[in-house]
Amino acid sequence: MKSNFLRNLALSAAFSVGLAAASQPAAAPATDPELAAKVAHEIRMYPRYSIWDNINLRVTSGNVDLLGQVSQPYKKTDLQRMIAGIPGVKSVTNDLEVLPLSNMDDQLRLRVAQAIYRDPVLSRYAMGALPSIHIIVDNGHVTLEGVVSNEMDKNVAGMRAGSAGLSFGPVVNNLQVENTAKKSRG
Repeated sequence: MKSNFLRNLALSAAFSVGLAAASQPAAAPATDPELAAKVAHEIRMYPRYSIWDNINLRVTSGNVDLLGQVSQPYKKTDLQRMIAGIPGVKSVTNDLEVLPLSNMDDQLRLRVAQAIYRDPVLSRYAMGALPSIHIIVDNGHVTLEGVVSNEMDKNVAGMRAGSAGLSFGPVVNNLQVENTAKKSRG
């Protein structure tokens, strides 16, 4: 009996300490770059963030500016609410553009994604929870955003997107190259 009482007392004390620690507010990031990293992480973890969205951010003195495009209106609202709740964020300016809701744009998104991600050179970019090539379609106009490993992959992605059909005008290829050409040794 006495050992059960002591064990329960110890568990109760440990639980109380755990509750006290859990109720402490999370430490706010100390600098703008730390806050930007935290915000970027939260955006990537947003379960509805997809290859059809392009979200950029800027942090100045704890004030977060959201820039880019989202494919659904609720995403703009969700992201603003989510970012505003991050410790250290003083304000959120939400300049995210909601892309037009259009069956034709949806078909074009799928065709471009298939053209890009079925290509043997680019198929590796489809791996992972959030592929690095984002396809932004706005009233039939296609823009590629994101990051690829090299200039060849950027060019192939642009060609594949342009050959998908249904697009109004040329594809805008804003893909960034992660690794610049290494200097030759010799």
